Amino acid sequence: MIVDDQHWGAFSSAAPWVLDRDAIGWLPLAARLRTASQAEVPRLTKPSKLPPGTRVLTVAGRLGAALVPWAVRKRRGKYPSQEASRRDVSRRLRAAAEHLGPTYIKLGQIISSGDGLFPPELVGEFKLCRDRVAPESWDDVRLTVETDLGARIEDMFSFFDTTPIAAASIAQVHAATLRTGEPVVVKVQRPSVSTLVRKDLRVMAWLAPHLVGRIPIAALANPPALVELFAETIVEELDFRIEAANMLDVAIVLKNLKQDRFVVPRPHPRLVTRRVLVMERLDGFNFDDVAGMQGAGIDTEAVIRSGMIAFMEGAMVEGVFHGDLHGGNMLVLADGRTALLDFGIVGRLSDERRLAFLRLMIGATTNDVRGQVAALRDLGALPRDTDLAAVIKDLGLDQPTIDPTSLTGEQLVKEVQRLVKALLGYGARLPKELMLYVKNMVFLDGAIARLAPELDILAEITNISILFAERHGERLGRELGVDTNSIAINLDSVKAGFGLQPTADSLTYRDLQARRELIQKRMREHVGR
Repeated sequence: MIVDDQHWGAFSSAAPWVLDRDAIGWLPLAARLRTASQAEVPRLTKPSKLPPGTRVLTVAGRLGAALVPWAVRKRRGKYPSQEASRRDVSRRLRAAAEHLGPTYIKLGQIISSGDGLFPPELVGEFKLCRDRVAPESWDDVRLTVETDLGARIEDMFSFFDTTPIAAASIAQVHAATLRTGEPVVVKVQRPSVSTLVRKDLRVMAWLAPHLVGRIPIAALANPPALVELFAETIVEELDFRIEAANMLDVAIVLKNLKQDRFVVPRPHPRLVTRRVLVMERLDGFNFDDVAGMQGAGIDTEAVIRSGMIAFMEGAMVEGVFHGDLHGGNMLVLADGRTALLDFGIVGRLSDERRLAFLRLMIGATTNDVRGQVAALRDLGALPRDTDLAAVIKDLGLDQPTIDPTSLTGEQLVKEVQRLVKALLGYGARLPKELMLYVKNMVFLDGAIARLAPELDILAEITNISILFAERHGERLGRELGVDTNSIAINLDSVKAGFGLQPTADSLTYRDLQARRELIQKRMREHVGR
């Protein structure tokens, strides 16, 4: 029986085919494949006593060749400024990552979504790793497609573009047309990528314990735990049947949330294998093409606003969200809806962690400091037996909020060092789901700067809180065991969190960005002395 898949999924109205969940050959296997991939992580990330093969030498040699010349030039004062030094080392690291292959390119892609977390020069360079990595040869692509689909390309496709639309770490994407006339895109995994990623994870697992306490930034995340987190993320990307199932799950979540401003491309019900994924082709504006969207009459503020709400609802209400938002994974259609692409990484929250996310948001808007710290513990960011009162005292969370723009560069650096030291002392770490959530929030934060710089942040926080209460208050109140009518947003606390006085009545994103740039400038100037 043919079913209308728009009744259960956020799909396009111009369906190239209609999905019947009971007749999708690869779907019943996907959940078992996801479980098996996660079960493999402990073995891949268990550190060996001896270096795991010659791959260690390759990695060390490539990174050494990138960093040693830069270090020598810096020591000799060859760079005219700190920015020039960062540009050069960023370029060298990006080139090294591309030479080392998929695992390191994927790390670069994660960094590329970290606007505000990493130096802008590094973020800018690694953005080139999103879809401009050197493609595989056409012969290799043909062999993979024909081997996995079991037929000649000419027998399945009336057209198959030999030049990829995009080429990234794990795979590349080609435009094609099926023999039956439907325009599609074909995602093809790079040859031997599965074997190489597993080798690299073993190298990282061997190296990580040697980095403990040596690299301050890595120490906060706990290098061995960071390798485990990265492994949990990347192993699922190595089987496209898992990705295709992710597409359906996110489409269902968006439909359940009545998020009609989002579209998920339909995966083909039969043409999906471990290394090949055929899906519906959607066309639209690149998410960074602000001028093009506005020229077509698209309300870019509405685009970013619906993005923030859908992402937060997916995590806190349904427990499922797209885990790798960036400009290359989103298209804005001519009618203003956003198409989500690339579902290799999807965040999945247990009910306990989903409700912890919700308590974290409520605590942030109601000035419940203990509630926020408890939520972070329940998310896995702090050990279960953590003394919450001690954390609050040591981090100074029980003190009045200080406007960071009133501090000197030296004071800012010392404050960051103090917080890092305190967190390390409590065994803080970054769980997978929290890392994906924060990374997506950082991306959306940067997207506001491009799509809606005049957006009033204070007004949006208020509106989103009201929307959550109206749409989900009864259900979430029942799950949390509280009366949602008694929860009131503490706008003065929110303002203090931004370093604003209680009398402030608005904060545009442009103003917030200017404050951040001032803080970052002072810190860079102090560090660069």
